Amino acid sequence: MKPAEAYILKQSEPFKSILMHLQILIEHTFPEAELKYKWRIPCYYVNSRPICYLNQSKDYVDVGFWHSAHLTKYTEYMVSENRKVVKSMRYKTLEDINDELFILILKEVEKHKNKSFLK
Repeated sequence: MKPAEAYILKQSEPFKSILMHLQILIEHTFPEAELKYKWRIPCYYVNSRPICYLNQSKDYVDVGFWHSAHLTKYTEYMVSENRKVVKSMRYKTLEDINDELFILILKEVEKHKNKSFLK
């Protein structure tokens, strides 16, 4: 088993279910996406460019987007918490995930994947 997959499967509930659901949404949206294990967390890449990372932290799952500096849509749903480069979506329950919104954000992030992380 790959380290990124092991990371997801070793999480306690509800985090494991949240991570697995997000994994399905990402891989459905980007069938060519590659799941890697970087910085001790699962990270998705499309054509060797990072799209997002998944991290179970405290009492939520954080889906971080490096290219968020270029995003103008859906930012009201994201958390930055004084981070300069990354904005993220946070989920405490499986029911918190709005599939349609998450896919729209993924597609918006993908448009900017070839830009630098900073503006």
